[in-house]
Amino acid sequence: MTVTGHDGLERCPWGSDPGLARYHDEEWGRELRGDRAMFERLSLEAFQSGLSWSLILRKREAFRAAFVGFVPALVSRFDESDVERLMTDAGIVRNRAKIESTISNARATLELGESLSDLVWSFAPDSHPAPRTVDDVPASSAESTALAKALKQRGFKFVGPTTAYALMQATGMVDDHLVGCLARRA
Repeated sequence: MTVTGHDGLERCPWGSDPGLARYHDEEWGRELRGDRAMFERLSLEAFQSGLSWSLILRKREAFRAAFVGFVPALVSRFDESDVERLMTDAGIVRNRAKIESTISNARATLELGESLSDLVWSFAPDSHPAPRTVDDVPASSAESTALAKALKQRGFKFVGPTTAYALMQATGMVDDHLVGCLARRA
């Protein structure tokens, strides 16, 4: 069920947090397309794995600076000295495996031979039930499992079914705003 936010508006429970309300209202669940934007979101979702989204959101600008705007062609050129530099950057999550996977995923993005955004969107479900409670929101789906498998087959790392589902939620492929939430699409 939705909750009343600090401004009197109905939101998903997590969106009532003042630090997350703007992201909830204006970004999460909104259609996002484009290879740079999709690469950024895929990277941030991978960094979020095992952590809170609010932490990643607070560090998003530092991530953008550290990973040169998440431009795949630029990130793909990072080498071991860049990994070491990033491991000392307190503005981001300093996890070697996640840093190295972001660089590897930039290379995989360039080697796709197709648009990353189009590939990801090709796994969007035809329909998706409107959740009434947080318990109705799945952690993964058949589509996110298939998306994760397709990305892994193409050389992507840190993209399991749960991360793929979070990507689908964040980019508007599925609308998991609860029934009654101000951000739920009509």
